[in-house]
Amino acid sequence: MQSAVVESTLVESAEPPAPEQSALTVRRWLTYQEDREVAEDDFIFDDPGAEAVASLCAGVILPTGDEQRAATLLASGAACVFVGEAALNDSTAIDRLVAKHGAERIGIYAPVRRQSVSWSFETVSNADFKTITPSHCEPAWEVLRADGTGTGTLAHWWLAAMREQGASRFLVWVDILDDTDLNLCAGLIEELGRALWVGPLAEAMPNLADWIDFGQCKQIVLSAAAYAQRDSLLGQMQDSA
Repeated sequence: MQSAVVESTLVESAEPPAPEQSALTVRRWLTYQEDREVAEDDFIFDDPGAEAVASLCAGVILPTGDEQRAATLLASGAACVFVGEAALNDSTAIDRLVAKHGAERIGIYAPVRRQSVSWSFETVSNADFKTITPSHCEPAWEVLRADGTGTGTLAHWWLAAMREQGASRFLVWVDILDDTDLNLCAGLIEELGRALWVGPLAEAMPNLADWIDFGQCKQIVLSAAAYAQRDSLLGQMQDSA
């Protein structure tokens, strides 16, 4: 199987960039299919048989597979396995995988969305006053399971905890819909830096201009269809300059 480079790089400034201000990098993700061409910069979603191409790509994404499946992919030569629900269910799995395979080969896959706010009435009167209390006071992203159901786990807190456990790379799938999401994205990138890759959760053609200008995205992962249109999507940024 031949491997082709599909990485796209857009230089943001003619001046030599600082390490955290380097060129924008865009890569693609694919679902595994037998005999499908895989490039060395691709991220591949796991499926039965994916170990055949584990060593040919940038990393394998493991939304639902368990710790043993991660170990199988790593033994097959995967440069990095991005663990999803297995880490949510048992964070010590990351400790064990890091200890055996090295931190640089262990990442975290986290689909996230804006955490909904619920309101409750305080039923105990305080000097004849009653209050309405929100479930949380600040906007936040919560981590989702692979089927899209919420966990209530705050993404910022959980990703920081996984980094403490030894994970060295992070793939966050999220739809950035408004200024609040852009601010949350920028904050997460400030925290994780070049260890973080961001991709759209459901949006087919995201507004990359806003992602880059206001969300501070430097490393983006797109579906094959969106990746094929990357020049047009990145052109939005140049048009808005």
